[in-house]
Amino acid sequence: MAADEIDKLMALHPKGFDLSLGRIKRLMDRLGNPQKNLPPVIHIAGTNGKGSCAAFCRAILEAHGKSVHVHTSPHLVRWHERYRLAGKLVDDATLTDAIKRVAAANNGEHITVFEILTAVMFVLFAEHPADIAIVEVGLGGRADATNIIEHPAATVIMPIGLDHVAYLGDTIEKIATEKGGIIKKNVPLIIGAQPNAGARDTLEDMAYRLDAPTKIYGQDFHAYEEHGRLVFQSDVGLSDLPLPALPGRHQLANAAAAIMAVCAAGFAPSDNELEAAMNAVSWPARMQSLASGPLTELAPNAAEFWLDGGHNPDAAIACAEYLAAREEAIERPIYMICGMINTKDAVGYFKPFNGLVRQVFTVPVPSSDAGVDPVILADQAHEAGLIAEVSANVQEAIKRLSSQLDPSEPAPRILICGSLYLAGDVLRDNLTPPV
Repeated sequence: MAADEIDKLMALHPKGFDLSLGRIKRLMDRLGNPQKNLPPVIHIAGTNGKGSCAAFCRAILEAHGKSVHVHTSPHLVRWHERYRLAGKLVDDATLTDAIKRVAAANNGEHITVFEILTAVMFVLFAEHPADIAIVEVGLGGRADATNIIEHPAATVIMPIGLDHVAYLGDTIEKIATEKGGIIKKNVPLIIGAQPNAGARDTLEDMAYRLDAPTKIYGQDFHAYEEHGRLVFQSDVGLSDLPLPALPGRHQLANAAAAIMAVCAAGFAPSDNELEAAMNAVSWPARMQSLASGPLTELAPNAAEFWLDGGHNPDAAIACAEYLAAREEAIERPIYMICGMINTKDAVGYFKPFNGLVRQVFTVPVPSSDAGVDPVILADQAHEAGLIAEVSANVQEAIKRLSSQLDPSEPAPRILICGSLYLAGDVLRDNLTPPV
């Protein structure tokens, strides 16, 4: 039923972004301003790593014995994934009721779907008890609908890159200014690992002007791998932890930012609790090892499947680094199945895989109207120096690459990537949706 209600909203309201706080404030007034009745909030912005940071924060806080609300976007398979209430995805009846009440309060006035869904989050989080809430920004920060949270317990800015330039600006500094719009006066700020000094400098300057106590990755805290362990070091001590269950070297910095955010929000998890969190953390479609299902069974036995929804060059670098590390341990022929939407830098995305991936199969993105034509996407892969051919869908791509395998070689390593929309389609078709 909840899906039907949201589908109705999708038909009535714009799907795209229209960055402004006026509409969401108007709607919140009509709903009694539930955003003022939330538990303490950790508010997270950034280009890459927002969702992973949220997942780490949740795992740490739950290991610490706290009940946690989590808001993330977009969803992969079901709308319910956007709302985790005290540890569990919202049930159908509760979500349907909240959607109906929010839609009635809006009374047909102009508003975007994301703003409606954000209002639903505020209603749900205000009406259900929890010790803390983790709220991920949708796009940008300054004018994002989540940014009517006036007094978060802590804010976090994860790595910033060039993405959504039509909305946020065409330089790193402009984008950092937009994302830094969630920084609040006197509220602790955690700045995650920034690949660009201009972003870090911009955020530091904004924090200084707002008297926001700031901790910066690489300066006040750090994380690195040593002897197969995660070493987390901050200005107050050092912790020796297991490597996170989320794969990839970039996840070490994401975990470190989350530890700092939880501490900045007023919690003090023990090393034993941090260890439990590193083992328990999960975040679907971020270098996810794909479980057995109808899609994976189309490939030869022992084929290795990875699913990643990263869709910009920085995310591609992290993904390629992880695959390269696996290649050093166990060599396999690597194939890529990729679909992307037309707001992304496809050539920049493909370049980090040059010399690593044997062949790319480009596919449509069925669940997005903005999907790139696979023929065009194959040309963009060629431009980045990769061998590419077009497939009608993921199923056909798996069958075609399987037919090309040399039986004398090890089973392949297959990466499905390029879009969270595509990742959602794959999880749905493989019967392995997030839970």
